[in-house]
Amino acid sequence: MKPIESIPLSDIEAARGRLRGIALRTPLVRLNVDDAPAEIYLKLENLQPIGSFKLRGAGNAMLAAGRDRLTEGVYTASAGNMAQGVAWTARHLGVPASVIVPDNAPATKLEAIERLGGRIVKVPYDRWWRVMVEHQYPGMAGLFVHPVADPAVIAGNGTIGLEILDDLPDVDAIVVPFGGGGLSSGIASAVRARRPATKVWAAEVETATPLAAALAAGAPRVVERTVSFVDGIGGKGVLDEMWPLVRGLLAGSLVVTLRQIADAIALLVERNRVVAEGAGGAPVAAALAGKAGRGKVVCVVSGGNLDTAKLATILRGEIP
Repeated sequence: MKPIESIPLSDIEAARGRLRGIALRTPLVRLNVDDAPAEIYLKLENLQPIGSFKLRGAGNAMLAAGRDRLTEGVYTASAGNMAQGVAWTARHLGVPASVIVPDNAPATKLEAIERLGGRIVKVPYDRWWRVMVEHQYPGMAGLFVHPVADPAVIAGNGTIGLEILDDLPDVDAIVVPFGGGGLSSGIASAVRARRPATKVWAAEVETATPLAAALAAGAPRVVERTVSFVDGIGGKGVLDEMWPLVRGLLAGSLVVTLRQIADAIALLVERNRVVAEGAGGAPVAAALAGKAGRGKVVCVVSGGNLDTAKLATILRGEIP
């Protein structure tokens, strides 16, 4: 696949119009912490109908493709949230949806996929990763919606950047969880076009840091990955087709620990009554550690699909 070099602002603006009635315009609220190193705001994508920002990219990709491309249905490869986005939109449009999931996908997300009518095909993690790299799964019919490296998905994600700038025009930095780069590069594309002075940072977890490794080496590298409760970020590497985009748009990688993420999730519940999954807590952890600098910092709380047992463990002060 040809590398994605840029996402035009016009595509992101078109996505915003296309997504009306599909995705919510989520609120931007202040984090209720007085002694933080910055003025921290929360972009609450956990409030989307599926509990994740993924509805934006999935919805835009399917609506942009049109009905003719959806006659045999749609499928994706996802650990959970993109699967829910595709399944939700497919149900809305009245077409079948299938999802290739890794065998370590959280039960909460699998249950949500089935609840939305999606058909689950469970495979080992390495086989799942091959679908991500190859953009297909042999024998599967329908439109394939890549969860990361699809320009229409990235444009849909970029609508978050437009909303942030509408609500906080003088934002100094935006911190975004880094899974494959589709969310961060979409937001950064919108921000670069509208307010280039704003830095967009990627938040990564210590258990897998593909972007930090790629930036250090000057090219994508396969990294060691340790399974943790932070399941929405931390892949085996930056996809080759995404590298030109993330390298040019992102200010860098902010790596945080599992302990910092767990503490951030607990703080969000206690101070703002917000439930974030691991990936959604990572930007908040980075901002609270002062890694995104001072001034006005927006943290994208990408999703809230956290198993209740894991949440209870975190609220007890432990790491799941």
